[in-house]
Amino acid sequence: MSAPFLLGKVIDVIYTDPTGDITNSLTSLCALLSVIFVCGAAANGVRVYLMQTAGQRIVKRLRATMFSSILKQEVGFFDKTSTGELINRLSSDTALMGRSVTENLSDGLRAGAQISVGIGMMFFVSPKLAAYVLSVVPPLGIIAVIYGRYLQKLTRITQDSLAEATQLAEERIGNIRTVRAFGQEMTEMKKYTSKVDYVLQLAKREALARACFFGATGLSGNMVILSVLYKGGLLLGSAHMTVGELSSFLVYAIWVAFSIGGLSSFYSEFMKGLGAGGRLWELIERKPKLPFNDGIVLNKDMFKGALEFKEIHFAYPTRPEISVFQDFSLSIPAGSVMALVGPSGSGKSTIVSLLLRLYDPISGTITVDGVDIRQLNSLWFRTKIGTVSQEPILFSCSVAENIAYGAEDASMVTFEEIQKVAEIANAANFIRDFPEGFHTLVGEKGILLSGGQKQRIAIARALLKNPKILLLDEATSALDTENEYLVQEALDRLMEGRTVLIIAHRLSTIQNADSVAVLDQGRIIECGKHEELLANPNGLFRKLMKKQAFLQNSKTFALNV
Repeated sequence: MSAPFLLGKVIDVIYTDPTGDITNSLTSLCALLSVIFVCGAAANGVRVYLMQTAGQRIVKRLRATMFSSILKQEVGFFDKTSTGELINRLSSDTALMGRSVTENLSDGLRAGAQISVGIGMMFFVSPKLAAYVLSVVPPLGIIAVIYGRYLQKLTRITQDSLAEATQLAEERIGNIRTVRAFGQEMTEMKKYTSKVDYVLQLAKREALARACFFGATGLSGNMVILSVLYKGGLLLGSAHMTVGELSSFLVYAIWVAFSIGGLSSFYSEFMKGLGAGGRLWELIERKPKLPFNDGIVLNKDMFKGALEFKEIHFAYPTRPEISVFQDFSLSIPAGSVMALVGPSGSGKSTIVSLLLRLYDPISGTITVDGVDIRQLNSLWFRTKIGTVSQEPILFSCSVAENIAYGAEDASMVTFEEIQKVAEIANAANFIRDFPEGFHTLVGEKGILLSGGQKQRIAIARALLKNPKILLLDEATSALDTENEYLVQEALDRLMEGRTVLIIAHRLSTIQNADSVAVLDQGRIIECGKHEELLANPNGLFRKLMKKQAFLQNSKTFALNV
């Protein structure tokens, strides 16, 4: 900022004594200016480097903090928030925020410093001329405030609309087989085009606002320069200024004019960053409604695995008016196998969600060895529960990595341990038949594997976890006879010495259970050995098994009766 002042001195040296010996004065001034320019260039380079790297670090920390916050939220939060929206927050919003508080902030601070020092030097050189030419600044500041608030609001709407488009794309691409099976490609293209068209309309509104604002700031800057030339010429003519002073003042005015333009750009980008940042902080500061890693841990001797549901009343947070359970009670002794059957929609799978503490009941208690699970550390408790569902979800990595996911620390699992549990789960043979064996990639959600193969890998994953409590949710209902036999054999090995809750429809799956509970309309209406329940001609269990046997076109029911 001292350069324009020294340039004015150079001009005055040349102009006041053009015929005299000005070598020494001119040399010293130019040498000083050269040093200033070199230092300025070095400082500018360092500034850009530091801000670029700082920006990347901030984005990295924002994303890591954001991802951690998302994973700590309760399942009810994910019921109401789409995956696409969260992905957009992690990618687009964090990048916008990081750029806003680093490179953009650096440019803004630089522009602000240049304006402040420039205006100060303008008053130092000529107070009259400075007061005259800076009358344009106050109205410009008012316009900037109005524009900034509008842009902040518009950015939030734009980012929300972009999140909706991202959500639609993520869902449709993730379920491309369903889209293709129903021939809905053209419909989905139109839907996505409609979403991005709306984003384009918002972008046009932003472009119009930016155009008006930057047009106004550009005009103001040019008017400042023109005012300097006009008023400065008058002052020069009346001998109130020298040529060097006018030159210095003009350079300062040009710098201030350009800096006002830079400050305007900073302000608009900063408002966009605030708009995106507000959305980020909503998630980062959100406290999960269920504790993530708090509570007591039972010691090994105390933890037997006895489960009891006492007078449970529950409704999903997204559907609070529809009760799933009303006065539901069930006791499962430690080391026993309990089968739970009932009509579709009676709440069987909800039992698994409550036991995993994905949700808390509205009233009633769920205890483990007499301890309310709300007092337990949920993170620790889930490591002691193994689950095998009807449609197990695998990650898009190798077979070995999917099996090792069952361990508390996957990095500590040996390849021999993975092979051992795969053998027990009847999975080793088909895994070895793959071209890359245990290192074969399974595709997104395990799409490259059959249902039976996914089930057996899920069983191996549960075995590696070595859980005290095992939850089997329709684990064989979608399999053919051959696969059912192999999976059932693996499950029988998995159930040994554990507390097991089986949710099933097929009699073949539950006939070895110690006890069978029949669930209907949120209550247990029958409980006992499967033979006793089948002997009751008017019982719901008999009706369900008869219907299932008819649907399967099998003789299982008749043979058991």
